[in-house]
Amino acid sequence: MENRRNFIKKSGLVLAATALPFPGFLFGAEKKKLGVALVGLGGYSTNQLAPALQETEHCELRGIVTGSPHKIPQWQEKYGIPDSNVYNYENMHEIANNDDIDVIYIVLPNSMHAKYTIIAANAGKHVWCEKPMAMNAEECRQMIEACEKNKVKLAIGYRLQHEKNNRLMMKWAETTPYGPIQKLTGEAGFFSRNPGWRAVEEMGGGAMYDMGVYPLNTSRYTTGREPIAVSARSSTSRPQVFSEVDETMEFTLEFPDGIKAHCRTSFGESMNKLEVSCRDGSYYLQPFQSYSGVKGGTSDGKVLEPMRKNQQALQMDDDALAILNNKPLIVPGEEGLKDIIVLEKIYESAAKNGQRVKI
Repeated sequence: MENRRNFIKKSGLVLAATALPFPGFLFGAEKKKLGVALVGLGGYSTNQLAPALQETEHCELRGIVTGSPHKIPQWQEKYGIPDSNVYNYENMHEIANNDDIDVIYIVLPNSMHAKYTIIAANAGKHVWCEKPMAMNAEECRQMIEACEKNKVKLAIGYRLQHEKNNRLMMKWAETTPYGPIQKLTGEAGFFSRNPGWRAVEEMGGGAMYDMGVYPLNTSRYTTGREPIAVSARSSTSRPQVFSEVDETMEFTLEFPDGIKAHCRTSFGESMNKLEVSCRDGSYYLQPFQSYSGVKGGTSDGKVLEPMRKNQQALQMDDDALAILNNKPLIVPGEEGLKDIIVLEKIYESAAKNGQRVKI
C-alpha cells in the first residue's frame, strides 16, 4: 500500500510539472483537468464552490468528503460522483489511493482546517483551504510543513486576490498613480441571525475570524506593506447570541511610512467598502468583497467596472494552473500565515482594551 501511495504521489507530481511544456498530442487530445474533492458540504460548498466548478476550465468536481450520509445521494445525482469517490472524515486518508482526485479543498469550520489539511497533504494531494487558514500561527506552520514534506501545493481561498478590481488595488500599491497612500478604511460585515458554529469559540467563531480577514488581508495588499502594530476593540450587542465570541471588531493597523488602516467587521451590521486616501487623490471599491459586483471609482472620475467572471471559478482555475505548470500560487500558505499572525495580535489588543500591540 505504501509503495502504491508513493508511486501515486511521484507520478502525479511528474504530470503536474510537465503537463504544459510538452506538445498536447503526447498526452492525448484532451487537456488534463485536475480532479477536486470538496471536504465539507455546507453552504459555501453547496452554493458557491460546486456550481463554480461547473464553470472551470482546468479542474472539475470529482469527489466529496462528508459526515452527513443523507447528503450523498443528492450530490451524486447532481454531479455524477461515483461511489468510489465518496468519503467520510474517518476514511478520508484513503484518497491517497484514488487517481481521480488531485486536489482536496477544505471547506470546514475554522478549527478543523489544520487537521484535515494535514490529512490531505499526507495523502499526497494538493490542498486548497478556505480562509482563515487556521486558528493560530502554529497550526498554519504545521500545515505548511506537511505540504512541503509531501511535496504538494497549499493554496488559501482568498478569492479577492483573484478578482480584477482587488488585483488593481495591488498594482496601484506599487505604481501609486495618486501619490503615496496616507490612510485607508476597510469594512466587511453582515447581520447574522443564526450564526451556528460561527458563534462557538472553540470552532473558530467570531466576526474577526470570519469576515475580519477581508479588511485585514485587503489592507495588506492595498498598501503593499506589512503592519507593524495594531490596536483593537471587540463588542457584542447580542450577548444571548454571541456570548463566546466577538460580534463586532474594530481595529487599526499601523504600517510603515505612517500609513494607517481603520478597519471594522461585524455579524451585527452590513458593511462592505474599501476607501483609499492618497496624497494626490483617492479611490474606492464598494462593494469590495461580495461574491459578484465588486466595483468602484477614483477621484478623477475613473469607473472600475465589475468583473464578469465567477470569482470562485477564477480562483480555482488560477490555482489549478499553478499546479499544472508547477508555478507559484497567487495565495500560498505563507500568505494565510501572515494574516493569522496579525489576527492573533488583534485579539491580544482587544483583550487589553485597545492597547497598542506591536506585530
